[in-house]
Amino acid sequence: MDPKTVEHVARLARIALAEEERAALAAELGRILAFVEQMNAVDTSGVEPMAHPHDAVQRLREDVVTETDQRERFLALAPLAEDGLYLVPKVIE
Repeated sequence: MDPKTVEHVARLARIALAEEERAALAAELGRILAFVEQMNAVDTSGVEPMAHPHDAVQRLREDVVTETDQRERFLALAPLAEDGLYLVPKVIE
């Protein structure tokens, strides 16, 4: 990518670039575009497209309780508690 193209793209994006920034950015964008071309050269004909990476099935751990019930202990530490619930000051009227 040449500095003239970088200047044009910067103007479209409303980005102010100094002369030395244009040359450096032109070289960097050229490397990025070369990498994209390299990726386009990879044969992906046998790869099924995915709509979302989370569509893949993930192994899940067993849903097992690992901690003891400490509800009463924590309620005892609260400034105000009643019927197993924490009481807090009213903030919305």
